Amino acid sequence: MPGIHHVEVWVFDLQCELSEWGWLLRRLDFSTEQEWATGQSWAAEGVYLTLTTLPNVTGSEHDRRGVGVNHIAFKAGTAAEVDAIMAEAREHGWNQLYRDRYPHAGGPAHYAGWLENSTGFKAEIVADAFTP
Repeated sequence: MPGIHHVEVWVFDLQCELSEWGWLLRRLDFSTEQEWATGQSWAAEGVYLTLTTLPNVTGSEHDRRGVGVNHIAFKAGTAAEVDAIMAEAREHGWNQLYRDRYPHAGGPAHYAGWLENSTGFKAEIVADAFTP
């Protein structure tokens, strides 16, 4: 069956990331599935996302412009829900990207907001089917 089973994100500072990612994932109806000393898994609708630190990770910031994953896009429901998440994000460590083109930076038929957290991870918050 096609689809994503899970995504594992390696992070530099788990507590910092859990503060920012934890808010976003809870806001998107993910719930904590597992916790251990160096990580945490969050699940929603049969998919899970793991945040974990490893001893061999170096540096202190993610480079989304380098090789690897640029961003993770999340379904948020209605356009109003995207707007609400975008309005709350700054209070939780996320900065809005492409503010001048919000909510159609992805084109006129794509209603979404883009966020970047304090360590450089980017998340896209996408509305369900949108008709301009």
